[in-house]
Amino acid sequence: MIATEGGHRVTPAELFFDLVFVYAITQVTALMAADPSLLRLLGGGVVLALLWWCWCCFAWLGNVVRADSGAMFAVLVAVMAVVLVVTVTVPEVYDDLPGGLYAPLVFVLCYGAVRVLHLVTYWISSPGDEALHVTLRRTALLSVAPPFVVLLVGCAFTGLTQVLIWLGAVVIDYSGIYITGSSGWRVASPAHFAERHGLIVIIALGESIVAIGVGVSGLPVSTPVLAGAAAGLLVVAGMWRLYFRQISEPAEERLTALEGDDRTRLARDAYTFLHLPLVGGIVLTALGMKKVLHQVADSEHYGLSEPLHGVVAWALAGGVGIFLLAAAAILLRTSGRVSLVFIIGGLACLAAGVLVVLVPALLALALLAAAVLGLVVLHSRRTGSARQVRHNADRQTDRHDRTRPPETGTGCGQVCDADQAFLVSQKILSIWAM
Repeated sequence: MIATEGGHRVTPAELFFDLVFVYAITQVTALMAADPSLLRLLGGGVVLALLWWCWCCFAWLGNVVRADSGAMFAVLVAVMAVVLVVTVTVPEVYDDLPGGLYAPLVFVLCYGAVRVLHLVTYWISSPGDEALHVTLRRTALLSVAPPFVVLLVGCAFTGLTQVLIWLGAVVIDYSGIYITGSSGWRVASPAHFAERHGLIVIIALGESIVAIGVGVSGLPVSTPVLAGAAAGLLVVAGMWRLYFRQISEPAEERLTALEGDDRTRLARDAYTFLHLPLVGGIVLTALGMKKVLHQVADSEHYGLSEPLHGVVAWALAGGVGIFLLAAAAILLRTSGRVSLVFIIGGLACLAAGVLVVLVPALLALALLAAAVLGLVVLHSRRTGSARQVRHNADRQTDRHDRTRPPETGTGCGQVCDADQAFLVSQKILSIWAM
């Protein structure tokens, strides 16, 4: 296996690996849509958390070992095969169909296999790294074995009991990572690590777009359907803009600035942990949009004035709310900055989720699109000035270096006049941008 270097970026092998998680996220959305109840939303969240952990394990590993090397690529393909089996069983993890294999048990066994493959591959790829080996042993004892046993116990139950037992396994798993600490783990390439998480966010956003199409599948296209699809796309575009312009950039900058255990802890907190609710919020929003488009398209059973019902109504706006609050938490952890726009917007969306049942479904989606775009504009105005100042400072430094006058003083007046004119023009542009 080949170790990565500081400038390592995402490889095509990792993009190929992510394809199986495209299907996984789609299956989680379908699991919740099949029985849109509070219990099923909680159960879907548990399944998403387990699948997220499978993905995170190899995002960390791919940061220190090249995924396109022969041995590592073979491991990735093997993991893809196991995760594919996990994903196929998702629709039956809480309601096993008669005949065939017992889906919950298959799910748990394959999940355990992924975790073991991760630890074994990490061990083999780090000969002589005793600090990492100690951490791997502690991880196996605290964060892999106990949750696996609890998940197995949960397979003997159904309904609320199964969901709560599996939720307990997730809590044990995630808590174990904090208990084992950050010693031995490392992030060799911050750019690669940030890019990997950006790509999984894009996959989740892509599932939202797919959900729009699935919602109207097999139903006639109409003007309300087109309007709903456009509104849904605006919601997705707004979430993309908020993440990649307001969250991803400062998070990567901070991750790059840190070293050693400080970098590892930030990667664990801001990316491994806080990106989960962010992706979960996107999945919930996708569920809501899927139901809106289906209801708008199915004019035989629903009228345009009919609102969404049940937890799906809350999921539409509540998903955006969770996304925004997770974004605020990421900003706070990476830059120490409190984003009132994200916090207030997130809380407002959570509250608005309760009110969605009072307005027509299509109108609710349109209002959500307007709210998300409003947040984009508002947050861009609040942060745009600071970004412009940094950009101008960088340009001015570069310009000054290239046009530095000779020390004898010849030509100084012309250069200084040019710099003054440049500064004035940039100031005007900055004021106009505000």
